[in-house]
Amino acid sequence: MRIGLLTEGGYPYVSGDAGLWCDRLVRGLAQHEFDIYALCAGEHQENEGRVPLPPQVGRVRTAPLWGTEDDGVSYGRRARRRFAECYGELAAVLCADAPQEPSGAPRTSPLAQADRFANALYGLAELAREEGGPARALRSEQAVRALERACRAPGATRLARQARVADLLTTAAHLERILRPLSLDWYGQDGLGAVDLCHAASGGAAAVPGLLARHFSGVPLLVTEYGVRLRTHYLTAAGSSPAVRSLLAAFHGRLAAETYRQAALITPGNAHARRWQERCGADRARIRTVYPGMDASPFAEVGEAPERADPDTLVWAGPIEPAKDLVSLLHAFAEIRAHEPKARLRIVGTPAGPEGETYLHHCRELAELLFPDAARGPLAPGGPPVSFERTGGPEVPTSADAYAGGAVVVLSSAVEGFPSVLVEAMLCGRATVSTDVGAVREVIGGTGLVVPPDDPRALAEACVTLLRDPQRRARLGAAARARALELFTVEQNIAAFHGIYLEIVSRVPVRRVLLDDAGRPLPFAAPAEAHLPGHWSGTTSSAAARGGPRWATRPPVAVPAVTEGAR
Repeated sequence: MRIGLLTEGGYPYVSGDAGLWCDRLVRGLAQHEFDIYALCAGEHQENEGRVPLPPQVGRVRTAPLWGTEDDGVSYGRRARRRFAECYGELAAVLCADAPQEPSGAPRTSPLAQADRFANALYGLAELAREEGGPARALRSEQAVRALERACRAPGATRLARQARVADLLTTAAHLERILRPLSLDWYGQDGLGAVDLCHAASGGAAAVPGLLARHFSGVPLLVTEYGVRLRTHYLTAAGSSPAVRSLLAAFHGRLAAETYRQAALITPGNAHARRWQERCGADRARIRTVYPGMDASPFAEVGEAPERADPDTLVWAGPIEPAKDLVSLLHAFAEIRAHEPKARLRIVGTPAGPEGETYLHHCRELAELLFPDAARGPLAPGGPPVSFERTGGPEVPTSADAYAGGAVVVLSSAVEGFPSVLVEAMLCGRATVSTDVGAVREVIGGTGLVVPPDDPRALAEACVTLLRDPQRRARLGAAARARALELFTVEQNIAAFHGIYLEIVSRVPVRRVLLDDAGRPLPFAAPAEAHLPGHWSGTTSSAAARGGPRWATRPPVAVPAVTEGAR
């Protein structure tokens, strides 16, 4: 089977998001051939290079989403008229789809709006295929004026009507970056048009090439989201003006809805992501939850010897940033020390960028105020009560060493997606106390204590409960390790996607014709699992004319259904 893997700012770049998951998937499915189509997020990614690729990767094609790309294509009068119609329709949908005023009501049905968006998107794609890429047109004054007319048109929402020239320019520039895949030459029979399946490793821009391959060549699309791109857009767009946020939220929401509508299957990484997808219109019958796979081997030694843990030590691990809410954890630990004077807290992690460095400095100052003994070294006798350590240092060479140093692992996040740190602690057989955010409750599944976020007292009470009860810690730790080994390993993830690939391809007709040197069909030239038994599309009549055999239609081979993980 030939898979077109679509990524945005990720694999195969060294610094890419979700690169480890994609690499494990490609290496684990060595029986398939992979073509990688990567959208580069920035110049730094290209400069840092790519990871070594296994032999099953046939080709790698990349395109930048950063900077200003100019393909030199200038449209004539007729092409400009087509562009104005399609882009104007797209802008009209965004202005009508922005948040309504309390007394407002949509002028058309949601289905009609979805169709208008899809027609505009594919109209721009067909124009790009016939006349050349629309990169220059998407940045032109014509595009900005189309946005302005849509914002000023009757029925436009209040926020759209408030858009100023600067807002229109910002919106047009963002749309050009997201729609840049329309200008690529990836969709012919020498590219995505020849693959059996497109697998988008995220939503957003990464899914756009999959949508176009489906539109032009009928290639089925699989969408995997371990972090919902629409949610990410909402979290990162806070610095924009209200008009820009409204228009871009409408665009990303429409793009997500169209992606879910056209996808053969959607695989969220947890129920939290699944709920976002269903709110955006994803069909529940086409959703399969597939948990991210983690390598359990680095944590095996720690998990098999839980008795080595310090019974008085709490461990927090992960990237240091404001979303992890270490401030609440420090205040909670002050209350813990009031009940358990021997308790210690080890904070192990690396700051996430300049903001993380600033936040770490703030947390150190707070720890010095709450615990004056914190100035002593991390290995000083009897203390300090709080220590800050970095993974990879002499005290904590690996992540497993961080969890090995304590009997209870704490997660204090105010915002969380899939808590991979929590899974690592579970693989180490540690009892956990976590805040109820993101997919935490789903991951824990009753094998740890869960408290409300931003509640230091509840966090302290849960930690004290486990510090005082070693037998309960042992039971929860053993149950957590068993659950992690069952649901969250690399092997589970790879097996799930292998079954999903077979399920999708078994439902679509054969599109590729494989012939020998004499022009006769080769029914066994590709793996049998990649094709639906029956007539060879477009080859039966020609084979009969040459005196070759006619392939009789047979009942389809039953492909085992992929069962959804426990939620």
